[in-house]
Amino acid sequence: MCSVASGRWVHWFESHLRREKYLQSQATPPLLALQHSSISPSMDDEVGARNGSRDNKEKRKRKQRTTPEIEVMDIEDFGHDETLKIRASLLGWYDLNKRDLPWRTPTTTTTHEDEDDADAHEDLDNRAYAVWVSEVMLQQTRVETVIDYYNRWMQKWPTLHHLSLASLEEVNEIWAGLGYYRRARFLLEGAKMISEGKCGFPRTTSALRAVPGIGNYTAGAIASIAFKEAVPVVDGNVVRVIARLKAISSNPKHSATIKNIWRLAGQLVDPCKPGDFNQALMELGATICTPLNPICSACPVSDHCSALSMSESHRSILVTDYPVKVVKAKKRHDFSAVSVVKILEGQDTSKGSQYNSRFLLVKRPNEGLLAGLWEFPSVLLDGEADGATRRKTIDLFLKSFKLDTKKNCRIVSREDVGECVHVFTHIHLTMYVELLVLHLKGGMKISYENEDKETMTWRWIDSEALSSMGLTSGVRKVYNMIQKKVALEPHPCQNKKNNSKKLKDS
Repeated sequence: MCSVASGRWVHWFESHLRREKYLQSQATPPLLALQHSSISPSMDDEVGARNGSRDNKEKRKRKQRTTPEIEVMDIEDFGHDETLKIRASLLGWYDLNKRDLPWRTPTTTTTHEDEDDADAHEDLDNRAYAVWVSEVMLQQTRVETVIDYYNRWMQKWPTLHHLSLASLEEVNEIWAGLGYYRRARFLLEGAKMISEGKCGFPRTTSALRAVPGIGNYTAGAIASIAFKEAVPVVDGNVVRVIARLKAISSNPKHSATIKNIWRLAGQLVDPCKPGDFNQALMELGATICTPLNPICSACPVSDHCSALSMSESHRSILVTDYPVKVVKAKKRHDFSAVSVVKILEGQDTSKGSQYNSRFLLVKRPNEGLLAGLWEFPSVLLDGEADGATRRKTIDLFLKSFKLDTKKNCRIVSREDVGECVHVFTHIHLTMYVELLVLHLKGGMKISYENEDKETMTWRWIDSEALSSMGLTSGVRKVYNMIQKKVALEPHPCQNKKNNSKKLKDS
């Protein structure tokens, strides 16, 4: 016992020194990688970049010399006996405490010998498809949010074949509100690729990684849960659990640290129940070994937790010190002008008929932020701008959709509705929202000819269809603002009619 305690204290002391050294290194602001932007740099920026390239190179050299290196500690392997105990404890706990989630269907009883059977083969493919959809949805999204989305998705596309026949438009409609829309596009592209192939659903991690959008994590989840391949799965929950089990004090975002955690997770995977074990490890991180309030008294592997042992022996150490907190990059602050354009048809606008009105929606580019999704006409601004500047910018943009307030339409009303803030992973976006009501001159009518949804870049839609349409969270915020505004005020054309009536009566 003395030798074990002594070894643990030596491990703690070395870990503590490394942790302090790392925290000191964080006092110097980290070098932030230039993030991809959907905004093209201005000419001034380009000229400045060329003129200052030599200075920038010198600055980078100085930063490279002065920025302290982050040491990545050597992490000991899990011992054989320790591994067996962790597996048994975690699997037993999972059997009793796992959450009842729609994608956790009972493990298929199909064996490797049964795989030649057509029904068994289809069963495995369907299981893999369900795991794939759920794991992609769960990335960066809470379980409670995913459940309804998953059920709607599987109801519409119950198999990979059904999904492969869908359009990107349909997929985005179902996905709207989940965020990180590239995930949905990759799901569709992957489904089409697998369906068009002759080998069926890939059954190994190496084959799965060849599918668009499937990386190490998703490949490991599908292979272990659906096909019982003994491979690890590492997400944020697993990183936290292993960092505490081993009291890992190096940067959890560092590539060498991540590589070590994958190695340790691979040692722990149960060869007989790899899928259950991987889900158990993630479940433990999600429900017990949480970031801020871990329930160590209920943890099935607390006897093997170095972070807990250290916290019980030294007051300056907390379990929540692991994994080490990393300074997050500051969000970019963008500004945009958003115009909710409403067209009134017919020659008599005094009736204010809602039936004869349509809203303009614009499709975003197929690359970049929110690629291929629909939104109200929006223009990115250089910064905070006054109302006159925003309107001038919007008017110029609307000419792209054959709307010219000086030629073919007149402004019935135009009103600033307010500001709306939407936060992305790396962008803090402030939207200046206006409601612009237009009437086509000379009895002109909007063309509603059915266009190819895959190629069209803008369209008109009535309020009923808009209300039920799958919109992104940011666009939904804007639309809700407009609905509240319209509900509080009478129709502008009705105002005009009432005012003219008052003048006649007087």
